[in-house]
Amino acid sequence: MAYACASDEKTFDNSPNGRNSLFTSHLLKHVTEPNLKVEAMMSRISDGIYRDTNGEMLSHRQVSFRTSDIYFNRADAKGMHSNRTCAYRSCLQQISFVSFSIVVQSITPYPARWKSDGETVAGGHGEGDRADQLKYPFGLFVDEDQTVYIADCVNHRIMGWKAGATTGEILAGGKGRGDGLDQLNHPSDVIVDREIDFLIICDQWNRRVMRWPRRPSSNQQPEILIDNIACWGLIRDDHGSLYVSDGEKHEVRRYDKNGAKKGTVVVGGHGKRRNRNQLHTPNSLFVDAQSTLYVSDYENHRVMKWMKGAKEGIVVAGGNGRGADVTQLDCPQGVWVDGCENVYVADWGNNRVIRWEKGAKRGTVIVGGNGEGERANQLSGPHGLFFDRLGHLYVADSGNHRVQRFSLC
Repeated sequence: MAYACASDEKTFDNSPNGRNSLFTSHLLKHVTEPNLKVEAMMSRISDGIYRDTNGEMLSHRQVSFRTSDIYFNRADAKGMHSNRTCAYRSCLQQISFVSFSIVVQSITPYPARWKSDGETVAGGHGEGDRADQLKYPFGLFVDEDQTVYIADCVNHRIMGWKAGATTGEILAGGKGRGDGLDQLNHPSDVIVDREIDFLIICDQWNRRVMRWPRRPSSNQQPEILIDNIACWGLIRDDHGSLYVSDGEKHEVRRYDKNGAKKGTVVVGGHGKRRNRNQLHTPNSLFVDAQSTLYVSDYENHRVMKWMKGAKEGIVVAGGNGRGADVTQLDCPQGVWVDGCENVYVADWGNNRVIRWEKGAKRGTVIVGGNGEGERANQLSGPHGLFFDRLGHLYVADSGNHRVQRFSLC
């Protein structure tokens, strides 16, 4: 496994003294954990290496599985090994030694940079409800094959846009604004539950979270997962728990995989002020492998980090009032966090995406920030953002009714 130490240098994981190498030491901490996906395991290994070397080694990993549902040590509910697809399953019934071969195709210099000009991958033909149009897209989800799932908010539908396609496909809603089981009303976010092949949709103005079959040809029907909630954003963790932000109660609730509909308040819930245990209209969410939750605190113009079980959050971006300085945010929307705990924010009011490195007091504009407009290097009210497995950045450029992809330099 190779690590980037500087933009023009690299070092390899080796063990000249015969002991476990750095990578192997961290691998052995996780290799026997049941039901741990390979992608999640590799993320934890990378984070551990980064911590142990005080940031000297930034590991690069390339995922080439056709599906993300690859387990290293799959077990069923009773703890017995399953016959479902897993990596090297036959070798892992009894684990005594594991050999890894990791091919490094490229080393991305840190910090990474993206091209200033974006490429339109969905919409971009004005606002409208044709198959080649969007109308104020909000939340995004990008699958391994680079299919983009879009909460097409004011068209009251979820669109699926395959890589290279000139038109999208209606996957949910699209039957006018309404509260029927086959309708949506201003959906604000969408994620994909790959295990059961369903979409999970934040049906904002209907005050509910829906589960919808991802394939329109499916005989399965949409259903209401959670109702009576002013939902704005949602995310799932590696354990299958669902987190939903409530913009009226100024809180985030966790709903465990067992289907409990009440949920547990894990962030906020103490009114709508700006103390460290409070939120004011939370929207987009991100959760990491350690179940640390990151929340776009919209009306407080900041992003908060909440460790699992914490009673208070930590400001990791903004928090210096509403404004356009690089120390400020203006109504933050989408949020994403990389393996080094750098925070990426769709800074809606400033028409930019800005990165706050871990512990930084100011951010760095990575795309946009060139005034509101529709040129390739401009944004207009960005909402959702998502990084695919190759590091490309996708932005729901809401005011321009399009989705932009910014490639790594």
